[in-house]
Parts: sequence; structure tokens; C-alpha cells
Amino acid sequence: MNTKNPMSKALIRRETIAGYAFMAPSLIFFLGFVIYPMIQCVFTSFFDSTMNREDIFIGFSNYGELFQDSIFMGALWNTVIIVIVSVPVTCIFSLWVSSVIYDLKGPLCSAFRCIFYLPVVTGSVAVTVVWKWMFNNYYGIFNYIGTKTGMLEQNINWLGDERYALGCIILILLTTSVGQPIVLYVSALNNVDQSLVEAAEVDGATRFQCFWKIKWPQIMPTTLYILVITTINSFQCFALIQLLTSGGPNHSTDTIMYYIYYNAFKLYRYGYGNAMGVILAIIIALLSAVQFKMARTE
Repeated sequence: MNTKNPMSKALIRRETIAGYAFMAPSLIFFLGFVIYPMIQCVFTSFFDSTMNREDIFIGFSNYGELFQDSIFMGALWNTVIIVIVSVPVTCIFSLWVSSVIYDLKGPLCSAFRCIFYLPVVTGSVAVTVVWKWMFNNYYGIFNYIGTKTGMLEQNINWLGDERYALGCIILILLTTSVGQPIVLYVSALNNVDQSLVEAAEVDGATRFQCFWKIKWPQIMPTTLYILVITTINSFQCFALIQLLTSGGPNHSTDTIMYYIYYNAFKLYRYGYGNAMGVILAIIIALLSAVQFKMARTE
């Protein structure tokens, strides 16, 4: 007979209660500010919900209207372009930079990590103001350099021209997105088993072979995390649009997030905006699942 069993059960029970007690504040916050709004968002998407009157149940009408809304389809296409361009470029560029920084070692490595991470911790408003000045069509630095060097015949309204506005948004997004992946990749490279690399080099493996056959499989979990987070951040691009172009010119820089904001908080069509939010969540979930599946098969 095990005499310690009742005491062990009591100890486990006390530890479980204490654990849940410590979790309670975060759990309450998560349920109240994440789970409940998500449920409310899905629920409201089936209603014609606006201010100063009761909600009217309309079933799937909001979803049907979405795919007949040319502005929404344009915003969806713009968002897809942003994701297709920014995600692979961010991952490849950050991996290359982190490989170079990792070889530097010591204080120089830390200095470069701080430099690349600085835009991440800098306020988005401050960063946007600087970029808005650089793209200014009268006294911006890009127009100044372009006209002085002869690359441009005249000043370009970068953010006010449909041909350039979305490209400018993507460029700014890239500069603010590479900081975190670079820091993560440097940390991941530090955790690579160097004995395997040294053994491969002794056997005559090239630098590329060492990276592809030894380092790349070991940093795959970090790559998967970066892919998922970068994809989600790209789909949720809002602050840059709001502060720089407000979706213009002629809706050429609309994204799903900005169009959700525009309908929900400017037109007060909460149900319609929530329907867009549900569609966006489904797209992000499907893409994340595909990325997890691809990473596991490699």
C-alpha cells in the first residue's frame, strides 16, 4: 500500500489550483479581449449592424455582397500582392543579413542587430512621418536625388500616383519587417551544432553545402515561425495605409484591414466589416496551415 499517494494527490491539487490562480488574470484578459470579440465578430457578421437602430438579421448577405464589391476585391488583390512580395523578400533578405552578421561575432554583431532592430521598436507614426517626408513630391529626398542625378526628369508624386503608391508601401513595410527575423535568425544560427559544420568542412564540404545540408534543417523551426508571423503581419497591414495614403489614390493602396476600418468606423457598417474580418481570418488560417504542412514535409 502506497501511503504517500493521498499526500501526492493533495500536493498536485494545490499546485494545480495555484497554477490556475496565477493564470487567471491573463486568462480573463484573453477570454474578454480575444475570444469574446472573435465570437461577437462572427455573430455580428450575419446582421445588418449599424448605429442608432437595432441589428437586423440578414444571414449570409454580407458575405454575398463582399464578393460583388469591386473595392473589396481590389483590396484583397492588393493585400495578396503585399504578401507575395514582402514575405519571401523579408525571409530571404533577413536570412542573408543574419548570416553575414553572425560571422562578425562580438560587439560588431550586437551593433548591427541593434541597427536592424531599431525600426521595430521605433513608433510606427515616427517611421511613417520620416518616409512620408522622403517620398514628398516637392522636397522629398528621392525626388531631390533623382532630379539632381538625372535619373528623373521631373518630380514624381510617389504616394499620389497609382503606378508607384503600392510599391512605396511595400518598400516601407519591408524596412520595418526585417528587424525581428534578423534577430531570430542570428539566435538560431548560434544554436546550430558547430561540430557538424566543422566535420563537414574537414570532409571538403563547401560553404553553401554546409548551410543547406546542416544549418538550414536546424533553423527550419525558426523559419516556419518567421514565415507565419510575417504572413500575418503583411495581411494586417493597416497603419502605413492609414497614415500615408488612406487607401488612395483611387483605392489603389486599399488593403483588407484598411477597408474593414473604413466600413466599420467611417461608414458604421459593423456587420459588413466583421464579415470581412471573418474572411481575412479564414485566409490567414489556411495559409498558416499550408506553411506548417510544407515545413513538416521538408
